[in-house]
Amino acid sequence: MLAPDPKPGSGVLNRIALVICVLLVPLIIANVTIILGSYLHPDEIPGFLGYKPFIVLSDSMLPVIGAGDLVITKEVDTGELKEGDVIAFREGTSVITHRIVSVVEDAGARRFVTRGDNNNANDPVLVKAASVEGLQVLIVPSLGNAALFLQTPVGMTVIVALPLILFIFYESGRRKKIDAERQERTAELERELDRMRQQNIETESDKREPT
Repeated sequence: MLAPDPKPGSGVLNRIALVICVLLVPLIIANVTIILGSYLHPDEIPGFLGYKPFIVLSDSMLPVIGAGDLVITKEVDTGELKEGDVIAFREGTSVITHRIVSVVEDAGARRFVTRGDNNNANDPVLVKAASVEGLQVLIVPSLGNAALFLQTPVGMTVIVALPLILFIFYESGRRKKIDAERQERTAELERELDRMRQQNIETESDKREPT
């Protein structure tokens, strides 16, 4: 007979810890890849499998995107970009995330007229196709500051150590449960042996009684 969980709810907590560990592994890999990419190729915007995260620092795209939000973009064929798409593009040493308001042909090449949703005027410079970093595919509100923290030495330590700590808790709980089940099985076997011994004693006693 299997023993009940020694601590009600511990199984659920262990499963939650395991799920968190599994979810954090891709995040760790992506974060490390992006950080390494920024060091190995300082002149390029690092990404992971064609996706690039950008932290918004202004409110020029309100109400859709606000300062502190994290924008995920995907590398695309710039020939497929159209009016209404939100793109991230380089302007000098900065990356701006604005909406395409029109597409124009300039000297035989495509250029994009962009503007922030919260701005009253178009951006002064036409965006070249080569300057486009990607098309916005996801917005995670208020995650930008957390992403900045994760790229610091302390943040990297936390994100690497957290799955390890959760795994230790999970493994500890699992072992305790196994030990408790083993002890309960042993106790059950001992009770069964005692019951069998008692039956044997009673049987032998019945045999000795005079008829």
